[in-house]
Parts: sequence; C-alpha cells; structure tokens
Amino acid sequence: MSIRERLSGNEAVAHAMRQIDPDVFAAFPITPSTEIPQYFAQYVADGRVHTEFVPVESEHSSMSACIGAQAAGARAVTATSSCGLAYMYEMLYVAASARLPITLAVVNRALSGPININNDHSDSMGARDAGWIQLYAENNQEVYDNYLQAMRIAETPDVRLPIMVCQDGFITSHAVENILLEEDGAVKAFVGEYRPEHYLLKPGEPMAAGAYDTSPFYMEHKVQQARAMVNARRAILDVAADFERTFGRRYGFLEEYRMEDAETALVLIGSTVGTARACVDALRAEGRKVGLIKVRVFRPFPAPELAAALSRVAAAAVLDKSEGFSGCGGPLFADTRSACYDLPRRPALIDVVYGLGGRDCTVDDLRRVYDHLDDIRRSGETGPVYLHMGQRSSEKEVL
Repeated sequence: MSIRERLSGNEAVAHAMRQIDPDVFAAFPITPSTEIPQYFAQYVADGRVHTEFVPVESEHSSMSACIGAQAAGARAVTATSSCGLAYMYEMLYVAASARLPITLAVVNRALSGPININNDHSDSMGARDAGWIQLYAENNQEVYDNYLQAMRIAETPDVRLPIMVCQDGFITSHAVENILLEEDGAVKAFVGEYRPEHYLLKPGEPMAAGAYDTSPFYMEHKVQQARAMVNARRAILDVAADFERTFGRRYGFLEEYRMEDAETALVLIGSTVGTARACVDALRAEGRKVGLIKVRVFRPFPAPELAAALSRVAAAAVLDKSEGFSGCGGPLFADTRSACYDLPRRPALIDVVYGLGGRDCTVDDLRRVYDHLDDIRRSGETGPVYLHMGQRSSEKEVL
C-alpha cells in the first residue's frame, strides 16, 4: 500500500536509493544535487543501507569509481549537476561504451559561464549524445517513480546502458510536495537484484574492461551501442507497464494533455509542464483548442510517438530550456523537427528558447506563445522559427 508523505525531490531520490540499497555510491557534492549524497550518507551512518559510500575528490572521479564498481559486478550510483556533469564528460562515454548500467541522478542546473546555480537543462542536454538513457521528471512524484524504474530499464540484458534520472534544480529538487511512497519490500521486489552476466570479479571468467578498441572492432561496438538504445524503447515500456500493474501509476515516452482536438500545442520537458497545464486549462475555458505534449524520455528519443501526436495540429512550439548554439534552435526542437519530417501533413513548428539560468516562465508567457501559434495558424505564415522568450532587450520580442 502506498504511503502518503511530503518530500523534496532530492529527498525522494535519496529515499528511493535507500529502498534499493545499491552496492556503491561514489559521491562528490555540487549544488543543487548535494542533498542527495548528504541524505544518503546519513542512511549509511545509521546502518540503514549496506552501500559502500565512497567520497571522492571530483565528479570525474565519482563516475570513474562507479565505472570500476559496475564493471566489477556491483550496482553503482551517483548524483551531480551542471559543471559536475560536464567534468564527468569523458567518463560518460566510457560508461556507455562499456555497457555499464550505472544510475545517475541529475539535478538540472545551468552551465557556466557566467556561473549560475539555477535551473535550465543545458547540463544534461550537453550530454545527450553520450550514449546514456535520459528520463526527465515534471514533479517530485515522477522523479521518485522514474528512479524506481531506472535500474530495471538500464539492466535489461539487451540494453545494458547507463541511465540519467533528471529533475529541475531547486524547482523540484528543493521544493516539498505531497508524494506517494511505496513500501520498502515492494520496491526491493520490483527493482530486483543486479545479476550481470559478465563482470571482472566473476570466478573462472577472466576479462578486461575498457580495453583499447582498434579500427577493425570500434565501429561494430558502436553499432551494438546504437542497437541497445533502440532496444531501450521496449524496455522502458515493459518496465512502465509492470510499474503500473504493481503501483498503479502510468508512464510512457510522453504524455499528451488535452490534445484530442487541439489546433495548436506546446512540446516541453520538466517542471514547466505544470505551468503549461494551467495555461491550457485557462485557454480551454475561453473556448480555444490548445494542448501540450510532455516529453518524459529524451533518450531514446520517442520520434514516432511525438510525430503522431503532432500530426493532428496546425502549429506547435517546442520549448527548449537550453540553448543549442547551433544557430537554428535548441536540442529538443532539432529532434522534434526531425521526427516530423516524414509526416504527410507537417505542422508549422517554431522553437522558443526560454528559462535560461532560472529565468521565470509564467502562465502569461505561455499564453503569448499560444497567441503567436494562433497567428501562424490563421495566416499560414510561420515567420521566424528560432526565438528567445523572456530576455531583457531594447528590441520588441517576437512573442
């Protein structure tokens, strides 16, 4: 039976970690993820877990320690944010290429510089092509539920890829919300034990990990990684289906809200979805046919499902909470536009980069985006595709 509680997002992740009781937690603090190892260290001190808690000197070292532990046959976890994730960058690729299902709690924070400790998605989006599965949470309940599902997804035999469980720094990580927690025994049974087929400490089976990969072999291994990411699609849905049967809460690649007859829509990730829902409800009350699509799984990217959802609307705005510096939009927009390319009837698509460095995004801001989409729908003219919203400027904003 579910237990009603009030926790912050960081507490929810630490609580899930305690229930799972991983073998190794390699820890180095960085705002706003510091509370996760802090809470977990208390569990270790109190004897509530059997985890080997390894304080290290940097985030690069924390991921290195996780790689060593996971390769040896242990279940390894860590947490980080922002520049900490960037400092891990080299080792993110090593973990993925070695097919080590490490679980990383990412508390999203803007990247330096200039230095900024508030929320946007530039850290995890910068690592989007490192070969890691990425799940994003709208609220504290979802980050807890995502964490419970993460290890089973990552450890699926034909997947075996590391996984990031992402949440918005301070907005969810430090905000206290009502949450349903599951009983320890039920969580332990759902997640199960880690049973790797091959590992360094397996008796009678000597092996190497992280060996030099010459040109006759490197591409084959990269293709295997690519296929594993494709296989992760099925694993995500299978684990979500079992999660719903076990705990009653439903998840998928994305979530459609009031899209049944929508003429315009937003596509977005993370906690801003809650603000967007309030905006959709207000506009629906005025008789306007608007909807939104929340992307929960960014890697593997749910291209077929997202394209199908957008095929029914005339115009849509993709909201990127990170700047892609591509000169033509952010990362969510790039993948969304690509997903829609083969549609026989494509919606008009624009990208709106917003919320960088924690810049607020309100219901009124999103109303302006919907107003702009209505102008596009009525005129048939898309106009500028690559827009920024919420910045101070002497120039009038397009939106």
